Amino acid sequence: MGPELLAILGVIVWIILGTSYLKWHPFIVLLLAALGLAFLLGIPAAEIPGVISDGFGSMFASIGLLILFGAWIGVSLEATNGTTAIAHGILKALSKLRMQYVLGFMGYLTSIPVFCDAAFVILAPIAKKLSRGSTRYKNALVVALSTGLFSSHVLVPPTPGPLAAAANLHLENISLLLLFGGLLAFILMLSGATFAYFMAPKHSEKEKPITAMETNDDKHLPSFSSAILPLLIPILLMAFSSIYPLLVQAKENTVSQIIEFTGSPSIALLLGALAGFWMCRKNGVNLTEVIEKGIRQAAPILLITAMGGALGKIIGFASLTDNLDFGLFQNSWGLALPFFMAALLKSAQGSSTVAIITVSSIMFPLLGVLGLDSEIGKIWVILAIGSGAVTVSHANDSYFWIVSQMGDLPVKKAYKTHTLATLIQGITGLIVVLGAHAIWQFFYS
Repeated sequence: MGPELLAILGVIVWIILGTSYLKWHPFIVLLLAALGLAFLLGIPAAEIPGVISDGFGSMFASIGLLILFGAWIGVSLEATNGTTAIAHGILKALSKLRMQYVLGFMGYLTSIPVFCDAAFVILAPIAKKLSRGSTRYKNALVVALSTGLFSSHVLVPPTPGPLAAAANLHLENISLLLLFGGLLAFILMLSGATFAYFMAPKHSEKEKPITAMETNDDKHLPSFSSAILPLLIPILLMAFSSIYPLLVQAKENTVSQIIEFTGSPSIALLLGALAGFWMCRKNGVNLTEVIEKGIRQAAPILLITAMGGALGKIIGFASLTDNLDFGLFQNSWGLALPFFMAALLKSAQGSSTVAIITVSSIMFPLLGVLGLDSEIGKIWVILAIGSGAVTVSHANDSYFWIVSQMGDLPVKKAYKTHTLATLIQGITGLIVVLGAHAIWQFFYS
């Protein structure tokens, strides 16, 4: 094992100790990691500030607006009770399904624009109300909700982790990540909901369906159609921009330029944010407060992800492929590497976002030797990293405590349910990614 690889392993150990044992802010931990690794790799001292600034600025430029606009969408939905309106709309539309799957899908959808911890705080009362006083049924619904939220959080833009991974791996097609990440997150949501289904007591399946009147509370809610717009607009615009060139073989014209412009991630999310602002004005919410809260919410995430970009820039100076035999990883098993690294970091230090940022930085120099340096190859890597970043949520994860406290789950019970469910989600993700990649290689290699 070369000294450069040892240096990176030392940095990983530092990130684990700094964030979990010392409990320092991830920004400071990543900054010190970047500085320490730069010296260990022999980068001239006079060049280190410039390299770190370059990596920091590049990451900020790549995803800064995306995270900010995503935060504005989330805050708008919170301020107007749009998240709750979406939840009630899902309950009405899927009332014939088992509630575990309804709650899982509710979490899956709302976690795309709203950070999973904030979304859980908003939606947990609905899970409790639906339980009708049954503790075991309530626990099952809480786990279905928590795992549904978590699945989108690690895989679907504009959440910070997937965006940071895309920037670190120089992925250009964010719409493709939205599609594949959304599909895998949906599968992980189903695995979490299925686990929750078997948690529930048998008698709960015989209860009457929950009606809209039973779930609505006294506060005014916007309509489902207006609440879903800030989320639906960017997804549809980015999706249509990706498939339009495949459907219409036309030369460059005004229509194609408009579709390309509105379908770019930054513009699509901006239009979603503007729809959220319109909803705020319509419901009498102070727009200035929403904008300021979104900036405050996005700022620490932006700093952490941008500093992760600086660390990635430093890692790029290491020759990770020298004197290492990657023959075993020239097929789908190569995706096991980012999965297990992300799972190790997530389990050890608690933050899925830090795990995704760090592992994607390490993986970028390895893409070529693993045969994953194409756009679709980078997507596979991000999916593997995201699956690893689910594995597992326990006591060193702030989300674990939010689920435990807001979901009224005793800590011991949270370990047996929420933590075990995230382990099942991670294993499911690894199996799906390895299997799907093998099938993809068979047809397209």
